[in-house]
Amino acid sequence: MRRHLLTAALLLLPGLSLAQISPQEVAEASYPGGRLPEGQSALTAKVQLLLDRADISPGVIDGYRGGMTTSAIAAFETREGLPVDGEMDSTVWQALGGPTAQGILQRHVVTQEDLAQVTGPNPDDYGQMARQELLGYASAAEALAEQFHLDQDFFEMLNPGGSYRPGTEITVLSVRDPAQAEVTSITIDKSSQRLIARTASGETVANYPVAIGSAQTPSPSGTHEVLAVAVDPTYSYRPDENFQQGSNDEPLTIPPGPNGPVGTVWIDLSKPTYGIHGTPDPAELFVAQSHGCVRMTNWDVEELAAMVSQGVTVEFRP
Repeated sequence: MRRHLLTAALLLLPGLSLAQISPQEVAEASYPGGRLPEGQSALTAKVQLLLDRADISPGVIDGYRGGMTTSAIAAFETREGLPVDGEMDSTVWQALGGPTAQGILQRHVVTQEDLAQVTGPNPDDYGQMARQELLGYASAAEALAEQFHLDQDFFEMLNPGGSYRPGTEITVLSVRDPAQAEVTSITIDKSSQRLIARTASGETVANYPVAIGSAQTPSPSGTHEVLAVAVDPTYSYRPDENFQQGSNDEPLTIPPGPNGPVGTVWIDLSKPTYGIHGTPDPAELFVAQSHGCVRMTNWDVEELAAMVSQGVTVEFRP
C-alpha cells in the first residue's frame, strides 16, 4: 500500500503541518449539519466507518472527504431510498445511526499472525517481482492498517510511535464483520465506479468502490460470468496480450501476496484475460485506472470472493 498521495504531497510543503486526529475525537465526533469538512476530519472518518459497517464500503478509511466517500454516501442513499446527491445531511446521519453509534474504537494487541506476511519493501519492476517468493506487506503499519480498512497514514496518526511489534496494544476503528450471503449477480457501474453485489431476490448485499479501465485499456461491456475464484493468486504477465510494464517484454509469473499486481484475490471472468481483483494501492482506487480489469481493496474483494461462485453474472454498465 503506497502512502496517501495527498498527505505525501502536503508533507513536501515547507512549514505546513497536518492537524492530528486522535482516536477519541473520532469516537466523539458529531454531525453539526452541512457538508462534511474540507480536508481531513474526525467526523469524516466516523462517517466512513459507519458506511463501512452498513456494507457500503468507503474504500480506505482516511478521514478525507473525497470521491470514494461521496460515491459511498450516494450508494447508501440509493439503497435506503433517500434523495441521491452524495452529500452528508441530517437524514443520512440518522439513517447511518450516527447519533447513537457505539463501539467506534477497539483496542487490539498485535500478534505474530498479524505480521506473518510482512516481508519488507517490494520492487516495482515486474521482472524483479518475479524473482520474489511473496509480495508481502512492506511494514507492520501497512499490514495492520489494511486489516482494519485504514489508510496507512491515518493508522499511524491514530497510533503514533512506530512500534507495532507483537504484544503492542493499538487503537483502531471497529470495522464491519464480513457480509455473508449468496451473491447471484454483480453490477459494475462505470459512471459511479461502484460494484453492487445482489442476491437472487435483488437485495443489495454490499456495495464497493472500484477502479476501472481507461480509454486506452477499457473495461469490458455487456454481461459476463464468474468462471472461478483464486485466493492468493499468482499473476500471469503476458505483454503480448495485455500491456507491457517497463522493459519487460517476456511472459512472467508474478508471485502471490497483498502487494502483488492483483492483490489477494482474482475472480476470473468469462471475458478472456479479465477479472475482478485486489490491489496493492487501495488509497489510489479513485485516482488511478486499471488495465481493463476491475480493481478493489483487498479486504473488499476477499469479502466478495467468499459470496460468489461459478456462474454469477457480472454486468458492466456505462
